[in-house]
Amino acid sequence: MIRSKTCFKCKTVKLLDEFYKHNAMADGHLNKCKKCNKKDALEHRLKNIEKVREYDKRRAKLPDRVKLALRVNQEWRVADKRRAQCHNAVARAIRNNKLSPMPCVRCGELKSLAHHEDYNKPLDVMWLCQPCHKQRHKEMVLI
Repeated sequence: MIRSKTCFKCKTVKLLDEFYKHNAMADGHLNKCKKCNKKDALEHRLKNIEKVREYDKRRAKLPDRVKLALRVNQEWRVADKRRAQCHNAVARAIRNNKLSPMPCVRCGELKSLAHHEDYNKPLDVMWLCQPCHKQRHKEMVLI
């Protein structure tokens, strides 16, 4: 039994799995499709970035979030030990003045992170701000 519904936002008829589940709705799904929902959420975030960032900071300090972050960090370290070794090597090099943080190579943002293209080269880094760093990792997945 394949069912569909029309998104009230884009007016497109789509399969039910293209809508988020919502118990309060008669058919158990929101009336706005996932694509429109994501677009609206992004627009809201960009319009209210300072409030959203404050909310994100408060939420990150909640006990269950702190616990989850620790678990994810531990899993990240176990998944590929070279990542943590490279991270530590960069931190030591900065502390010993052998390496200096630079602005983001993409956008020029002063606050940047060391990105490794190859974990076999611990001090061969590209300096990227947080958004550009995330974007670079997305690009690497596509390669």
